[in-house]
Amino acid sequence: MTTPATLPGRGPDQPTGLVLSADTAPRATDQAPVPERRARISTVLLATDLTAASDDATQQALDLADSLDARLLVVNVIDPQLRKPGGVSSRVDQLRAEREPRLLEVVERARAWGVQSTYLLWTGEPGKSIVAAADAERADLIVVGTRGLARAGPWLLGSVSDHVVHHASCPVLVVR
Repeated sequence: MTTPATLPGRGPDQPTGLVLSADTAPRATDQAPVPERRARISTVLLATDLTAASDDATQQALDLADSLDARLLVVNVIDPQLRKPGGVSSRVDQLRAEREPRLLEVVERARAWGVQSTYLLWTGEPGKSIVAAADAERADLIVVGTRGLARAGPWLLGSVSDHVVHHASCPVLVVR
């Protein structure tokens, strides 16, 4: 039998109302269920336009991939609709030749940190292409910047990051 707890100055015939017993003690089964743990982040996708405006997102993605022991996938998208000043379209082969060495620099920087890294250079509408790349590569996290006006046009302006945030099937970190 359980004896009621008493306060100092009260006798056993004046219980406090608190009764502890094996029958009334909280049990682990009485608690809310523990939420299922998500799988660890094994692939971080960095969406970059390779301008100085995306440097903070690049650094954040490198830091995360390094600290999480995750693979870093660097993605850049050539928008064939993008026009140079004067309304002239850029040649995709020329843009590819300009961007590949810069993507390789990011990959080599990550590898110098001990981070497994590769890059993808896609052609298409940037927001949709980033989401498609994340799905195809099974990215666990997308890191994207918010601005990249320079010569790249609206590539990582709010519209691209907004599209990625609303359409990606994995979490998105927007770096400003």
